[in-house]
Amino acid sequence: MQHGLLLAGLALVSSLSSGAATDSNVVTCGSILKLLNSDYSFRLHSHDVKYGSGSGQQSVTGVEQKEDVNSHWVVKAQTGELCERGEPIACGSTVRLEHLTTKKNLHSHHFSSPLSGEQEVSAYGTDGLGDTGDHWEVVCSNDSWMRSAHIRLRHIDTGMYLGMSGRSYGRPISGQMEIVGVHKQQHGTRWTTAEGLFIVPKEKSSTHEEYAHSEL
Repeated sequence: MQHGLLLAGLALVSSLSSGAATDSNVVTCGSILKLLNSDYSFRLHSHDVKYGSGSGQQSVTGVEQKEDVNSHWVVKAQTGELCERGEPIACGSTVRLEHLTTKKNLHSHHFSSPLSGEQEVSAYGTDGLGDTGDHWEVVCSNDSWMRSAHIRLRHIDTGMYLGMSGRSYGRPISGQMEIVGVHKQQHGTRWTTAEGLFIVPKEKSSTHEEYAHSEL
């Protein structure tokens, strides 16, 4: 039921006129967003399709279509901590990214990815609860994670950077790109926010909750 309400809210917000949006440029806790790879222009994606090798967990891929509803991720605090809705995400913070549709977290671990043999990236957990393999450091150069900025996501447990290998899958997910963890900040590891529902920073909002959004 909660998932249905969130999707309904996304549809409602996307129908609002652009004039209703705030000019806030900060990514905040609770925001629902799509992450666009700055080097390949593919969006971070997941779906109920498991890897046929490695961990066998839910696969994470890159897709080119911006309209795909399976590319929404919810920004949350690390396991065992809380962040208030609308709290700006500081550069250097540790976050989790929960896949909106399947309630699994962006995850990595010491398994090899199926195409390039780099570190596997999967979606893991139940109803948003997983383990420390879901923790990612937001690597950026401002005080806070800015929507317009290029960032990197460094996996806390293994030190790997979230990236794209440049290799694409065949059936049943033809054309989707491999998402991996790599040792260094290299081509394919830069990300920026694309479409989403962004909660206005608390100190800037009024007595009711406000949103900044782009086309979802």
